[in-house]
Amino acid sequence: MLETSARLLRMLSLMQTRPDWTGPELAERLGVSGRTVRYDIERLRSLGYPVDARRGVVGGYRLGAGKALPPLLLDDEEAVSVVVGLRIAAGSVGDGMDEAMVRALGKLDQVLPSRLHRRVKALQKYTVPVRAAGPAVDMDVMTVLAGACRDHEQLRFRYSSHDGKESSRRVEPYRLVHRMGRWYLVAWDLERADWRTFRLDRITPRPPHGPRFTPRELPADGDVAAFVNQGVQNARGQFQARVLVRAPIGTVADRVPPAFGSFAVIDDETCVFETTAPSIESLAVYISLLDADFEIQDPPELVEYVQTLARRYTAATPTPPPEPDREPEPAEEASRG
Repeated sequence: MLETSARLLRMLSLMQTRPDWTGPELAERLGVSGRTVRYDIERLRSLGYPVDARRGVVGGYRLGAGKALPPLLLDDEEAVSVVVGLRIAAGSVGDGMDEAMVRALGKLDQVLPSRLHRRVKALQKYTVPVRAAGPAVDMDVMTVLAGACRDHEQLRFRYSSHDGKESSRRVEPYRLVHRMGRWYLVAWDLERADWRTFRLDRITPRPPHGPRFTPRELPADGDVAAFVNQGVQNARGQFQARVLVRAPIGTVADRVPPAFGSFAVIDDETCVFETTAPSIESLAVYISLLDADFEIQDPPELVEYVQTLARRYTAATPTPPPEPDREPEPAEEASRG
């Protein structure tokens, strides 16, 4: 049996892994009696940890929210993942969050064991993040939205569209999605009775929140990242293209970022690429990333523009100079007899 202090830390660690634990579950995991579990719960409370009890035949416990954050007990893999994730993310999610990440990193570095420091430094040295520039997101706004997603609470907020028009929205929030330097909220718009995406830097929450709602099935069969990609394309795109690509889908799909379009299989050697962009010029750029033979099926304007590009590229390619005339080799003299 674990000593009391070690057992309390183990119990605290277990209660941080999931919201609710029954008394018998804790007793089994700790190898103690139910009476000891109740005693340890009271010890945690006396140390300042808010442990809420649920009444009933079986009963249960939950680590609640207190005035101060209790120590987080992480195993080696969790600690390394948190530190590396913070270092990669710092500087790419907005000024307020970046500052908070730096503070959190400083605290973690101070208490990280030396054996884990070596692992973190190796990952940091050989990992090169590509930072996507984007608008700053207010940390308080993100915290409010994430909490509403977690608690299934309706949200009211003011929203500013891309053209500066403001509107009042009442939504059921579900997920926060980070895409190419911007954060988006995926929510069910109650007034429009449809799924919508909202940029976080354009949201101004209007408390109070609530009431609670029963979660719906997520759009796009639960693939909220794909839903956001499609929504952003529809919002920004005025031109759509359909291109027949003469290459296997497995060869070309990874050459184009998912945000730029989608692929569909025709056969083992052919696929279709569909994309949306704010201009014909952008469509041509996306297609050039395929690095394969293709045939533009739509729109005609893109066909004309690509033909213009072809003429420009041909004119810009220096014509190789003609090879100099070479004098004929002298005939080999016949051997004399």
